[in-house]
Amino acid sequence: MRTGKLSNGFTYFIRYNETPKNRVVLNLVVKAGSILEDDDQRGLAHFMEHMSFNGTKNFPKNQLIDYLQKNGVRFGADINAYTGFDETVYQLPIPADKEILNNGIRILRDWANAATLDPGAIDKERGVILEEKRLQAGVENRMQAHYSPVLFNHSRYAIREPIGTDEMLKSFPKSALERFYKDWYRPNLQAVVIVGDIDVNEVEKQIRKSFSELKNPLNEKKRPVYTIDLTGKNQFLTLSDPEMSSTVAQIIIKHKAAALSTAAEFRKAIVTRLFNGILAKRFRALSRNDNQDFLQADARIGKLLANVDNFSFRVVVKPGQLKQGVSAAWREIASLKQSGFMQKELDIEKNIYASAMENAIAEKNNISSESYAKEYIAYFLNHDLAPGIDMEYALVKKFLAEINLEELDKLTTEYIRKDNTDIIILAPDNTIIPNEGTFRSWMDSGSQKTAISNSTAPLAPKSLLRKEPVAGRFVSTTVDQADGITTMLLSNGIKVVLKPTGFKKDEILFSGFSPGGTSVYGETDYQSAKNAAAIVSSSGAGNFGPRDMDDFLANKQMGVQPFISELSQGISGGSTNSNIGGALQLAYTYLMEPRIDSTIFKNLMGKSRLALLGRDKNPQAILQDSIKAIFGGYNFRRTAPSLAKLDQINMARCLEIFRERFSNNTDMVFTFVGSFEIDSIKPLIEKYIGSLPTTGNKNYFVDNGIRLPEKAVRLFIKKGIAQRARVELVFSSDFEYSAENRIRMDAIREILQIRMIERLREEESGVYSPSVYLGLDKKPRSTFKLSIVFDCDPGRYARLIASALDEVRKLRDLGPKEVNVQKYIAESIRARETSVSSNQWWLGYIAGQLEDAEPLNQYSSYMNDLKKLTLKSIRETAANYLNEKRLIEAVLLPEERN
Repeated sequence: MRTGKLSNGFTYFIRYNETPKNRVVLNLVVKAGSILEDDDQRGLAHFMEHMSFNGTKNFPKNQLIDYLQKNGVRFGADINAYTGFDETVYQLPIPADKEILNNGIRILRDWANAATLDPGAIDKERGVILEEKRLQAGVENRMQAHYSPVLFNHSRYAIREPIGTDEMLKSFPKSALERFYKDWYRPNLQAVVIVGDIDVNEVEKQIRKSFSELKNPLNEKKRPVYTIDLTGKNQFLTLSDPEMSSTVAQIIIKHKAAALSTAAEFRKAIVTRLFNGILAKRFRALSRNDNQDFLQADARIGKLLANVDNFSFRVVVKPGQLKQGVSAAWREIASLKQSGFMQKELDIEKNIYASAMENAIAEKNNISSESYAKEYIAYFLNHDLAPGIDMEYALVKKFLAEINLEELDKLTTEYIRKDNTDIIILAPDNTIIPNEGTFRSWMDSGSQKTAISNSTAPLAPKSLLRKEPVAGRFVSTTVDQADGITTMLLSNGIKVVLKPTGFKKDEILFSGFSPGGTSVYGETDYQSAKNAAAIVSSSGAGNFGPRDMDDFLANKQMGVQPFISELSQGISGGSTNSNIGGALQLAYTYLMEPRIDSTIFKNLMGKSRLALLGRDKNPQAILQDSIKAIFGGYNFRRTAPSLAKLDQINMARCLEIFRERFSNNTDMVFTFVGSFEIDSIKPLIEKYIGSLPTTGNKNYFVDNGIRLPEKAVRLFIKKGIAQRARVELVFSSDFEYSAENRIRMDAIREILQIRMIERLREEESGVYSPSVYLGLDKKPRSTFKLSIVFDCDPGRYARLIASALDEVRKLRDLGPKEVNVQKYIAESIRARETSVSSNQWWLGYIAGQLEDAEPLNQYSSYMNDLKKLTLKSIRETAANYLNEKRLIEAVLLPEERN
């Protein structure tokens, strides 16, 4: 990494990195956020961030976004920025082509001090940011607005939320924005961070040439450092809201933040990470206990804001059981203070950390450019240590060998104190809430040790499996040299598709599926079938119960998850090279030796029941449930969850169904992708997959006759108090499934996405982030759904729906603009260039092609198929499928209140 500082104070960080190849991540970092705003500028740091995309010296008006989109960079998904209290950071991931890179640096230079701040653009952006602020009108943000001043000790941070105030956003003069830009966007508060497949020397020359001319303002303002004063006082706050679905108690103990600039401070950060890991495991184990008095609890040490860290404790309690829930969960903290951690716990957590670092060092040549950039940004902003992976590995190895229980106990004493403590209770309306004295008495009553802290868990069985499998063997092999894919058939009839790759040095991913799923069960068994895999996978497998399984997996870099979906059942997983045998053994154990833990089942059902009791308070959930029911013809498989459905879940039947689904694996197909040699992995596959039972009888899914609605539906729901409308416009019908049609429909999606941003956001200032989604299904019947989704002012939803549908009609009747088609093609090509270097992409692609019975080599024609797109083919496809006679128009509006 090369770093330097120009004579004007401008800092740069440059690093060559080719993960991904031919890509570079550019960042402009400004040590200026909302905390620096004057009273007449509240919200303008964030507003300035927006204006940087609305016109600069070299890219006036919307030319910046237009240029980047033409070169395959997507607005929002790729080009982005954020404004915090103390900083503003712009991110620009682009192709590393010389011309695009040069223009990318020019964009950073313009962002640094050449935004045009056109008055017309400012006025249009007011509406956009007000709509962004509207998205924060939900129950969580309403609560946060009330407790933040308490949490931040009524400091400046309590009155400088980056989003600003409605009054200021509507009426501030241009001069106030210009003043913020002039005062704080200056070279001695800025840095560029550039990481990617670049010539470092050449980029450094460009930075020096482009940014040396920047000048700091005469009589510049001193950049103040604001803090949150720790007064030593304790605070107690209770809040209620009609949309709060459960009662939450938080205990936040504030502490001076620890720096992270030296090896000693890094060592303490490792101690903190170990502390948090052990405590998380304790609470996870506690939540599995029978007759638990709370729904969820957790605690950790972490950053709060600015100069303050905190020990945060949070418990979600059952209705009417605040006392029991707080007492039971806090008892674990009291036990920790009294008895500390156990050596076994520390040893396990050290092994987990060490294993993670071993994996990181093995993959050190595959660290992404974005990861490096984030590290250098943190160094510039906070002076956080950035030692590099080799030094970090050496430090972690050294410190893990030295750290002892006394250091964790010291951390407990340091952070869990009785001063600087805020107690915040968030509850539904009409909840009986105690006063501070009563609440603290509940904390004091939890002074006895918990069972987990006071006892040693029974020794886990030595063997995961109850019975070793009898290995099968491979009986045939087909090699596709062009695609690097080998297809093999096992003696039990299971097909295995293998694609060795070099994308990562130590990663193997796999998945397997066969037809069937929940589709083969009727209404009586459906709920048990739908939930069987989740319940089984939470209960352990083979000889191991839930806690034994945690210990078994503790220091292993692997994960396995069985599933039963609507049309199939199967299993997926991944591991490092050394753990692939264990991962496949675990996969076999889940499928052949499943179990259900009665306590786990009881707890899951109890939590689900309580969640359902609060579901009718969630406006978004009600909307989605209603839309899903319409599209499912109100079939029981598509209607909303309910207590009656929950009562249909039978523990014994869940286990029976799980066993049924995997008793005949005749049609199972497995895919393996990653850093393996075929000859090395073959014996493991033969043992753990070749031994799965098959009968020779084919498995089938059942088409249960669920069809998309054939007529238009208008749905209006009035629920919630937030002054926000949610609109979902959904086109759907049967679909002629082919590679060409899939690309055309995806082009329609992206072209509409571009136009929704241009029309609804930029031209009408009516929304912040409109989205267009596309879903394509081949089975059980080939269908599509295309959804246009946005949030807006309840008074403007009708006009914005009309504008959105106008854009659909233009596309359908007139076809797309050539420039938008070219943007889609460029974006798709750039996205595919990077995605094909990922194991995850190949696993999803191969498994998806197999499940849809599509050719495995279809990807090779993708680029040519893209270039075959024409204005005519897109218009004809839009005309064929975007039929308003089948449009579902769903609108969520706030309740009318007196």
